[in-house]
Amino acid sequence: MTVSAVVFDLGGVITESPMLAFAAYEAEAGLPEGLIRRLNSTDPDTNAWARFERNELDVEGFVDTFEAEALAAGHRLDARRVLAALSGEIRPEMVEAVRRLRAAGLPLAILSNNVAPMERTGRLAELLDLFDAVVESSVEGVRKPEPEIYSRALARLGAAVGRDLAFADCAYLDDLGINLKPARALGMHTIKVVDPGAALAELSALVGLPLT
Repeated sequence: MTVSAVVFDLGGVITESPMLAFAAYEAEAGLPEGLIRRLNSTDPDTNAWARFERNELDVEGFVDTFEAEALAAGHRLDARRVLAALSGEIRPEMVEAVRRLRAAGLPLAILSNNVAPMERTGRLAELLDLFDAVVESSVEGVRKPEPEIYSRALARLGAAVGRDLAFADCAYLDDLGINLKPARALGMHTIKVVDPGAALAELSALVGLPLT
């Protein structure tokens, strides 16, 4: 076993990536392919999306600011439709892997950039109950890739399971390279989730457990 704890991103890892829904909206609205991703990566620490995920903007503030950013780039879009694309379907193979890790006694956390605290109801509540710690940017006021949020996630997870954890003890799964880079610099074992099956095979090798 190379790692003894696992931290998961939510969107694009445990649930389907919102990028798929963004692309569908862009096609439907006649917008350039990849526009939303480009807007999100322009001034990435201070743009509307970053401020919303740190809870510095409410929904109306985000809608106004994001639509203004799109207009400045030469396009008109509906920011509420963009927000509606954030809810992806849960990937059953990832949930099965989480259940196996939990049964083996590994400390587990979710570290998510989001725009509002997750509701502890329904199927999402059942999913969140599998984790020892859930760390959300909208609650913390900091977001990935800011190093502080990784430190908070590690501290919360260690406190939840009653043991000291080092970054080197943890695997971290995310679908975005920009979020993996600081985790890797801190000492985490990082896995980029492009294909869920390949990512789980990599994680299985790190934890020494069959996960599929």
